[in-house]
Amino acid sequence: MILDLRSQKLVGSMPSSIGNLTFLISINLRNNSFYGEIPMEIGNLLQLQHLNLTWNSFTGTIPSNLTYCKQLRSLALEYNRLVGNIPDQLNSLSKLNYLGFGSNNLTGNIPSWIGNFSSLRGLSLAINNLQGPIPQDIGRLSNLQIFQVYGNQLNGTIPKSVFNISSVYYFSVTQNLLYGELPSDIGLTLPNLEVFATAVNNFTGLIPVSLSNASKLSVIELSQNSLTGNVPTSLGQLQWLYRINFEINSLGSNRNEGLRFLYFLVNCTSLQVLSFEDNFLGGELPKTIGNLSTRLEIFGLGYNRIVGSVPAGLGNLVNLTRLSLDNNKFRGSVPESLGKLRHLQGLELNGNKFSGMIPSSFGNLTSLTTLHIEDNELEGNVPPELGQCTSLSVLNLTGNNLVGSIPKELAGLFSLSISLALANNSLTGSLPAEMRKLINLKEMDISHNKLSGEIPTTLSTCVSLDRFIANNNLFRGRIPESLKGLRGLEEIDLSHNNISGEIPDFLGKLPYLRKLDLSFNELEGKVPNDGIFANESAVSISGNHKLCGGPPNYNFPACPTQKDPASKKHIHTRIKEAIIISVTFLFLLLCSFAACYTVIRNSKKGDLSARSTRERQSEHFDDDEPTLANDPSLAAKITYQDIFKSTDGFSEDNLVGTGSFGSVYKGQFQVFDKVMAVKVLNLQQRGALKSFLDECRALKSIRHRNLLKIVAAGSSIDYQGNDFKCIVFEFMANGSLDDWLHSKTDEQYLNIIQRLNIAIDVASALDYLHNNCQVPIVHCDLKPSNILLDEEMTAHVGDFGLAKFLLKSNESWNKQTSIALKGSIGYISPAYEENSKNEDNVSDLEEKAILQDDEHISQLNASTMIEGCLVSILKIGLLYSSSSPRDRMPIRIALDKIHTIKNLYLQSKEEKQ
Repeated sequence: MILDLRSQKLVGSMPSSIGNLTFLISINLRNNSFYGEIPMEIGNLLQLQHLNLTWNSFTGTIPSNLTYCKQLRSLALEYNRLVGNIPDQLNSLSKLNYLGFGSNNLTGNIPSWIGNFSSLRGLSLAINNLQGPIPQDIGRLSNLQIFQVYGNQLNGTIPKSVFNISSVYYFSVTQNLLYGELPSDIGLTLPNLEVFATAVNNFTGLIPVSLSNASKLSVIELSQNSLTGNVPTSLGQLQWLYRINFEINSLGSNRNEGLRFLYFLVNCTSLQVLSFEDNFLGGELPKTIGNLSTRLEIFGLGYNRIVGSVPAGLGNLVNLTRLSLDNNKFRGSVPESLGKLRHLQGLELNGNKFSGMIPSSFGNLTSLTTLHIEDNELEGNVPPELGQCTSLSVLNLTGNNLVGSIPKELAGLFSLSISLALANNSLTGSLPAEMRKLINLKEMDISHNKLSGEIPTTLSTCVSLDRFIANNNLFRGRIPESLKGLRGLEEIDLSHNNISGEIPDFLGKLPYLRKLDLSFNELEGKVPNDGIFANESAVSISGNHKLCGGPPNYNFPACPTQKDPASKKHIHTRIKEAIIISVTFLFLLLCSFAACYTVIRNSKKGDLSARSTRERQSEHFDDDEPTLANDPSLAAKITYQDIFKSTDGFSEDNLVGTGSFGSVYKGQFQVFDKVMAVKVLNLQQRGALKSFLDECRALKSIRHRNLLKIVAAGSSIDYQGNDFKCIVFEFMANGSLDDWLHSKTDEQYLNIIQRLNIAIDVASALDYLHNNCQVPIVHCDLKPSNILLDEEMTAHVGDFGLAKFLLKSNESWNKQTSIALKGSIGYISPAYEENSKNEDNVSDLEEKAILQDDEHISQLNASTMIEGCLVSILKIGLLYSSSSPRDRMPIRIALDKIHTIKNLYLQSKEEKQ
């Protein structure tokens, strides 16, 4: 009888009662999750012929009681956690044709009695901790076909008798401590070889020429030994060969014929892997290199002594995924034809003498993850086409003669996550603002260039940065305070620049910072005492002659504590003069404002045509408008000139988006010292002015973390004398929800938790507007483009241009509110109904259904619970799509429901893991 439970996802221990099933002839528990020891009672199964317990988690030793199962033909215990020696009691299993103990933690020696198993065809003892030599008796296994002892600590030489088992087709002794020379006649004594692997040992001598006699050879793995001589050209006769790995040996002799074997390998049409890295191969690559197998995926020639140019024919190997030509003596230009290798993932050309320009065709390598071209003689600009390599995680162009600026296409390459190295070139210009997109980058090295300008504050978004190396450039200005958010920084080097200002205190509070070099700049003021500054060996700040104080080992002079009396007297006199002048000026200014106000008020009753003339007298916002500038907490005043300057003249580069009543720009405001967003009204559009007034009134007295914070609002005139109205609000770095929901790239993706969080944020804002404001407010234009996301992906509801106050019947503050249908096409609120309170009515039946859903979900298993959570959130969405407000639940209840669904979802995810 057979017990076959393979791949059934079973968990638990093997019961000792299995020994009672004495009629069993086969047990197969392969690929499950059994654990614990193999019961000794298994020795009671005297009829057992096949035992397969592979791919489980059995522990303990191999049961010695298996000695009683004398009918065993196959014993397979691979891929478990078994320990101890191979029991000598198993020497009675003379009928075995397969013995597999591989991938465990077995110790001791390989028993010599295995040589008595004359029927044995497969022996797998790989990946254990076996020691000692390979027994001579193994050579008596005349029927052996598979010999796997790789991944142990076997030593000594391989017995010659083992090389005489002509039936062997799979021979692997890789990763041991074996030594000696490979027999020159190995291809004659092992003619059936298909896999021959002796890598990671200490074999010496030549590669046997006779290997070509084993016509079925498909894998030759001889890497990491000490083999010498030339690669036999006779290998080209092996038509089934698909893997040759001879890397890290001492092959070749620096002579031109060292690469002669490549001419003959063009006959191996099945080749997929060809690696000769780290040898002594010399000469030039043959022009016929492009005639190698088009199936070739890995081609490694790095760390040799190859000279000449790279043949353009390499571009014919269109299935290459890795090409390494690094650390040779190649000259000439890099072939444009390499741009045809669209499957290439790793390209290593570094450490040569390539000249000319980096091929723009590299932009076609969209699968490329690693590109090394450092330490060559390349010149010209960095091609912006590299920004099309959307899988690139490592880019190293260090040590060339590159000029020009860093392309913004490359600087904003989101995929860069490990290293961006552009050091030791002659790059100029400032760091592109697009570097803010490198949120996953670990290392940035732009040292030893001619880069200038200020260090961008937007680098604060590179939150994964460990190393920022920017020394020996022309950077100026202060160290941005915004960099304090880079708490993972381990090394900062800004030495040999023109950095000024004080050393920021936050540098001493970065928890992982272990090396800081700010030497030879123009820093001034007090040296901090905390954090890394307490470790003198980790900090270099010499060459800044205006620094003072700090720990005593730095030997800076003490910082001055007070001025001398003469200086004090002089300063007091100057202060008094400044106060008198300022007061006089303010008095005259107030008088002028009062006079202007009187004239303006009188003229409003008379000649309206004079309005533009009066407004040209001031560029400041008019406080008579119902703006947020009247709010004491928002007292900052900005002018049309400030807005024009901060948006670079309303440049298209700063245009964030356009809407029905105007456009939104981003701009760096000096008065706020950060990037803000400006909504500029198109007053030619009908309804724009009313939208402006309504939005100001709606936002004048409301505050909530999920409502877009308005910083200032007002009206003025532009340089052409036209009316100008705008609203300044916080800039949302992650754009709108609409951008994320309809993104055309894989960079913007919202997972389930992010979507639930955004739903909670929006519902919280609506709950505040409907239930917690003095006068309830209905947004009337809620849609994804009006939901904005900050750096932490927190949602903020904005654009209140169509907002409606819901007043009691005897109130009439906003008598001009239109009764026309409000909202955007496709997102018109189904609740819109004149004088309706809001969406606060729901049928008892539907609310009860949602409550029952929650109770039902809590009783489901983890996988079903996740599905139930998603169904519940969709039900809430469908309820809010009802045309009648009576059919929808109150927003407060919906908010509670979404919170509950999120908690259940997180709980189910943890249980599933």
